[in-house]
Amino acid sequence: MKASGFFIHTLKDAPADAEIVSHQLMLRAGMIRRIAGGIYTYMPLALRSVRKIEAIVREEMNRADALELLMPAVQPAELWQESGRWAQYGPELLRLKDRHQRDFVIGPTHEEVITDIARKEIKSYRQMPVTFYQIQTKFRDEIRPRFGVMRGREFIMKDAYSFDQDKAGLERSYQKMYAAYERIFKRLGLVFRAVAADNGSIGGSGSHEFHVIADTGEDSIAYCPTSDYAANVEAADALPLIEQRAAPQETLTKVATPAAEKCESVAALLGVPLERTVKSIVLAIDAPAQAEANPLTAKQNGAAAPHIWLLLLRGDHTLNEVKLGKLPGATGYRLASEAEIIEYFGAAPGYLGPLGMQKPVKVLADRTVAMMSDFIVGANDAGFHLTGVNWGRDLPEPMVADLRNVVEGDPAPDGKGTLAICRGIEVGHVFQLGTRYSEALNATYLDESGKAQPVVMGCYGIGITRILGAAIEQNFDARGILWPEAMAPFEIVICPIGYERSETVRVAAQRLYASLLEMGIDVILDDRGERPGVMFADWELIGVPHRLVISERSLKESKCEYQGRREAQPIFMDSLAAAEIVAAKIRAALED
Repeated sequence: MKASGFFIHTLKDAPADAEIVSHQLMLRAGMIRRIAGGIYTYMPLALRSVRKIEAIVREEMNRADALELLMPAVQPAELWQESGRWAQYGPELLRLKDRHQRDFVIGPTHEEVITDIARKEIKSYRQMPVTFYQIQTKFRDEIRPRFGVMRGREFIMKDAYSFDQDKAGLERSYQKMYAAYERIFKRLGLVFRAVAADNGSIGGSGSHEFHVIADTGEDSIAYCPTSDYAANVEAADALPLIEQRAAPQETLTKVATPAAEKCESVAALLGVPLERTVKSIVLAIDAPAQAEANPLTAKQNGAAAPHIWLLLLRGDHTLNEVKLGKLPGATGYRLASEAEIIEYFGAAPGYLGPLGMQKPVKVLADRTVAMMSDFIVGANDAGFHLTGVNWGRDLPEPMVADLRNVVEGDPAPDGKGTLAICRGIEVGHVFQLGTRYSEALNATYLDESGKAQPVVMGCYGIGITRILGAAIEQNFDARGILWPEAMAPFEIVICPIGYERSETVRVAAQRLYASLLEMGIDVILDDRGERPGVMFADWELIGVPHRLVISERSLKESKCEYQGRREAQPIFMDSLAAAEIVAAKIRAALED
């Protein structure tokens, strides 16, 4: 490729609304152009990188025996209604009507469509295991699209779906895809971690997210530096920080704590560590959720009062809402209103606790709180707290649950060290769906005895265009992008100085260009006739990993100048051997 026949349009400054590095650099390098909120045109430079990512993904999917197909982006509402996600998915699902007023959606994902294919095509156990995949555009109507391609509304995704006879088969398919994902991200040159994760709206049982490690990542990852343990903070088990509860040493005392509504204020006022305090969070679970559990009782009682729960966490800990949402009976929970709190506790928020309530509530203590002694809670009296509170003596033994987010220094759940926290950008997710969709859509097969059984499914996604942003967030400097070799739009750029003026430079540049092309190297020759400073600034911004500079001065000594994008200083090499030397460097980098 020659630059004069390509489209290069770089910007000195990024628009003011470009918040993160990847968004800024992709706009400045001329890789993307915004057409609407969260919707971008991928310009030729970016599309070259997208196609390289897709090629690696395809190679590894095919190597894992997955079969490529292409499903429609527009999906009939009936499938989503069958699965139950028509109502569940919410406003992110873009709904539309055709000319006959029939409901459709623009697919954010394809579980329903692929399950419909399975129920029509898979009839026998002999047809499994089988895995299908596609690379296709998705649309999710994000309420606040931001960060360029990192959280856009329209994006390219690879999604794969496995079909097996049973859970053992699913686990084999899952491990096969997990291994394929590890190979993909290694080949792309990314620093990543696979972490245990929550399944979210997709459903199913076990899952892992693949995160590119970057300081600007939206997700917090808990990992153990001395073992293989890693999990999204939302999914990481928070072990109790106290091995054995100590015997009570203090008497229960009511103390004045005026204007101290937060645990931090209480600890400071009383001169005790924050870890001695316990915070109270009051939830209400409304009647519809209760009616689902006991419709007869709900019908007899009419509009039933909400169930009130009191959650107890140590003062320095935070509630994990994902864990909370999975507790039995917690479906549809919300924070209790002030009126509800006063009705049940007799006090306004800020001074609440598990002793002396007006009405009984369900008390749930976090694992660490359940092991505490001589702790401090609100007295259910404005301006007062209770010190020296103990389980068994002052309070009945609590119901215990894992309610909190893990923090740095917590014991690792695998028992092999302590946790560290880093930031990550999710670029892939693998799910064990089980029969979540096959049962809803009646996708069955006949087993060896001729009995109908639901197919057992797995789901595996990679955000193709999101990888672009994630790679840049992990690889950039003050001059621009530092592309990993495998996804750079070009592997090397030839920058001839005086290309239009010097026949010697022009001939040498074209000879080098032809040699690299013949060796299969993805090279671009900058024949635009730009000044050296402009050329260098453009290609450093764009992030091409290798650069060869040809000038009359260096050619007089049969030399040319080479510099890797990540290297501080250039080196000179024999101009006749340069193509072979640089080609070897590129191949070695791709094989690492």
